[in-house]
Amino acid sequence: MDTKFARRTERIGRTTCSYWRAGKCNRNPCRFVHIETPSPPAACGYGNTAYSYGKKPHSSSENTPKYGSKKALLRDNGDRGDATRVAKAFKKSSPRICKYWINNNCVHGEQCLYLHSWFRGDGFSTVTKLQEHKKVITGIALPVGSDKLYSGSTDGTVRIWDCHTGQCAKVINLGAEVTSLISEGSWIFVGLQNAVKAWNIQTMSEFTLDGPKGRVRAMTVGNNTLFAGAEDGVIFAWRGSSKADSPFELVASLTGHTKAVVCLAVGCKMLYSGSMDQSIKVWDMDTLQCTMTLNDHTDAVTSLICWDQYLLSSSSDRTIKVWACIEAGSLEVIYTHTEENGVVSLFGMPDAEGKPILFSSCRDNSVHMYELPSFSERGRLFAKKDVALIELGPGGLFFTGDESGLLMVWKWLEVPKVASS
Repeated sequence: MDTKFARRTERIGRTTCSYWRAGKCNRNPCRFVHIETPSPPAACGYGNTAYSYGKKPHSSSENTPKYGSKKALLRDNGDRGDATRVAKAFKKSSPRICKYWINNNCVHGEQCLYLHSWFRGDGFSTVTKLQEHKKVITGIALPVGSDKLYSGSTDGTVRIWDCHTGQCAKVINLGAEVTSLISEGSWIFVGLQNAVKAWNIQTMSEFTLDGPKGRVRAMTVGNNTLFAGAEDGVIFAWRGSSKADSPFELVASLTGHTKAVVCLAVGCKMLYSGSMDQSIKVWDMDTLQCTMTLNDHTDAVTSLICWDQYLLSSSSDRTIKVWACIEAGSLEVIYTHTEENGVVSLFGMPDAEGKPILFSSCRDNSVHMYELPSFSERGRLFAKKDVALIELGPGGLFFTGDESGLLMVWKWLEVPKVASS
């Protein structure tokens, strides 16, 4: 009996109090422990890959996936098992961010079960928070040769930030929701309801480009052409003009989508458009004709990026699809990655070591960071609300804007150099 009692006492003494976990234990003393029990060591390393970027595989050809022979970005690692185990281990050890800590009123301190940090991972850090916008940030731009950062929001303003001080230098109140914002050269383009505003930051001139019906939710520039996707499913295209009243001339209206166009991307002499109608259309930028329609997503297409010879797309259907050109120039899905929640946006950039990193913003107020081509999770960023967009800056900086109006500035950390012996 004494032995059984001792074993039971020892077992209780190793058990974490469930009420303490919830912050509700009022027993003093409590027979259960008020600390987290040690977890087994997680899988280590992201570098156990049989393939490297731009190099021949060292494993046998029988282990090579169907897209293993393609070059550069999406070359497979030959064994997705390691990447899957690493991703699962990271996911298991990644608590959610504390919603009370975000608002500076968490009373549990270090004993809180949730994360008191804006990120989880290494190789990057936060620089500062810019909280002036009141609603969704819909555009971030850093014009070439300027020391100013521009941000647009559905609160009806464009804010101009001084990159040296981090202070808001100017607020432009447009009196209407800013639904997109990009820069090209000395031009800032602002998407509004039924129009696009064009500002030249060198000449201080301003023009209004009419034509779109409804909110302009996506814009991009390619082949000296400005493309703007509107809520009615039409994409408007403007090119440079010698007319005195406007330096832009409407050259085409690209029709085919049946619902709002929400994302645009340019690559391989093609324009790609994603829509709420669940389709992706491919347009020849010379003829401005639609050459194909891709229908593999089962919900709204939310983001598109072109990287090397690949097209990456995301959707509210919780998937990220990787497309590659096959015979006769058609596109085929060569890999599908599934998230737990719908994907808001995608962005790709190299880290401090030059490794390609894919950012996947999801409907859980977080941004997942994946190393390509393995899709092993590198880290995670957190926000007050869903991150609507990400933008690359100079000197290792990058920016995230969420639906609460919070603009975060991040920085890749330099990789320490090992002294040679």
